Amino acid sequence: MSDNGLFLTLEGIDGAGKSSHLDALEALFKAQGRTVVRTREPGGTPLAETLRGLILKKPMDPLTESLLVFAARRDHIVQVIEPALARGDVVLCDRFTDATFAYQGAGRGFDNTVLSTLEQWVQAQAGSAKLLQPQVTLWFDLAPEIAAQRLAGARVPDKFEAQPVEFFRRVAQGYADRASADARRFVRIDASQTREQVWQQIESELAARGVLAGGGDR
Repeated sequence: MSDNGLFLTLEGIDGAGKSSHLDALEALFKAQGRTVVRTREPGGTPLAETLRGLILKKPMDPLTESLLVFAARRDHIVQVIEPALARGDVVLCDRFTDATFAYQGAGRGFDNTVLSTLEQWVQAQAGSAKLLQPQVTLWFDLAPEIAAQRLAGARVPDKFEAQPVEFFRRVAQGYADRASADARRFVRIDASQTREQVWQQIESELAARGVLAGGGDR
């Protein structure tokens, strides 16, 4: 294992089951002797969590929504993600910029050119031409119809979870487009499998990419 930090994100439409594997991922990396910072977007800092409440509950136009998402992301990067990576920690983040292109871009139909500009501004790394991006993104790919069945009655939906299936079809296509554009970073996880099968695929894919020092138990 490298002493460098690792930035790993989990992405997918609501109901794909990504969040349910965070505990196992955290335990796996800790068993490898790594310090883990577990976080989420929107959110991860007091300011970003406040903005999350507005984003998920208040009606607003797509530009306002996108600006709030990236404002929350900037605070999250500066306060949490960059310091953790500088320490050599593993950062496990439930959603990041791919979700913005999938939800605000594909789902809400907002201009990807504007989103790309915001991405450049917010994720620029000092002294480098590169943007801060995850080294690995686990994309939990699931048919929107199945995801909707899983979500039904699970909890009071936020404004995104309450969207019709057609919205999530667009979001799913947005994720597919991001994965196609950055295939080296993305790992497609077949989220239609059983929970155990999904975990086995996650562990196998991470090991194949050299992210793990060896096997790990859930």
